[in-house]
Amino acid sequence: MLKKTYDCFSVSIEDKIAHIQLSRPDAMNAMNRAFWNDLPEIVRDIDGDAKARVIVISSTGKHFSAGMDLSVFGSGGDGAAKTDRYVMAEAFRSNIRQIQSSFNCLEDARMPVLFACQGGVIGGAIDMISAGDIRWCTRDAFFCIQETNIAMTADVGTFPRLQRYIPEGWVKQMAFTGERVPAEKAKEIGLVNEVFDTQEAMMDHVMAVAREIASKSPLAVTGCKVLVNYGRDHSTADTLDYIGVWNAAMFPPSHMKEAFDARVEKRDPVFPDLLPLRKTPI
Repeated sequence: MLKKTYDCFSVSIEDKIAHIQLSRPDAMNAMNRAFWNDLPEIVRDIDGDAKARVIVISSTGKHFSAGMDLSVFGSGGDGAAKTDRYVMAEAFRSNIRQIQSSFNCLEDARMPVLFACQGGVIGGAIDMISAGDIRWCTRDAFFCIQETNIAMTADVGTFPRLQRYIPEGWVKQMAFTGERVPAEKAKEIGLVNEVFDTQEAMMDHVMAVAREIASKSPLAVTGCKVLVNYGRDHSTADTLDYIGVWNAAMFPPSHMKEAFDARVEKRDPVFPDLLPLRKTPI
C-alpha cells in the first residue's frame, strides 16, 4: 500500500489490483503541475516494486479530466523576452519531452493499465488514456482533442497512440475539428470497449476484468503486453522472431503445470509475482 498522499490522486492496492483515482473533482481533475510529477512516481513505484498485477485508473466527479490545467501554461518568466528565441525553443522542446514522459510510464509499465472514464475526457486526458491498454466509459462520456480549439497542436501522445486504436480518418476529424465524440461513437470506432449507464456499473465491470487479469500468470500477462506493443511497432516477421526469443528465455513449464493442476483440482492457481526492479542502474 502506498503511504504518501498526493495532491491529484488517491491510491489503493488490494487483491493485487492498484487503483489510482484522479481526486480533484472541483477542478474537473485538470492536470496541474503536481499531476505531471506525481503520476509517473506512483506508476513507477507500483511497477518497480511489483506491488500489483494490474493498474486501474478512474476519476471522481462529473468529468474524468478537463485536461491540462491553465497554470501549466505559465510564461517563461520576466527574462524570457531577453532570451534568444532559438535557445528558448530548445528548452521548450525539452520541457515537452519531460511532460510526455509522464504518460510514457503507463505504456512502459509491466502490468496492464485499465481506464474507466466518465463525463469529459478532454485534451491531455486523451493523451493519457491513449497510453493505457484498455478503456471503458459511461454513457455521458465524450472525448475531445481540445488543443485545436485553443489554437495549438496536441503534443503529449495523442497522435502517435490514438491512431493505433481508431481509424486514421477519425483521428484527423477529431483533431482538425476539435469536436466532441460521444460515448456510443467512441465504442463504434474502437476507442472504448464498452459503454455503461452508470459509473457504478462501469467500475463493477472494470474491477471484474482487473480481478480476472490478476488471477492469471503475471509473467504471461506482461509477455502479452510486451509482445502486442512490439507487434504494433514492428513488422510481422520481426515480431514473430521476437516472440520466439521471448519464449526461448521465459517459457514457463512450471507455471503451465500449475494452471493445469488448478483446473483439474478446481482451485485458484498460484503464480509467482514479477520481481521488483532495481531502483538504480547498478
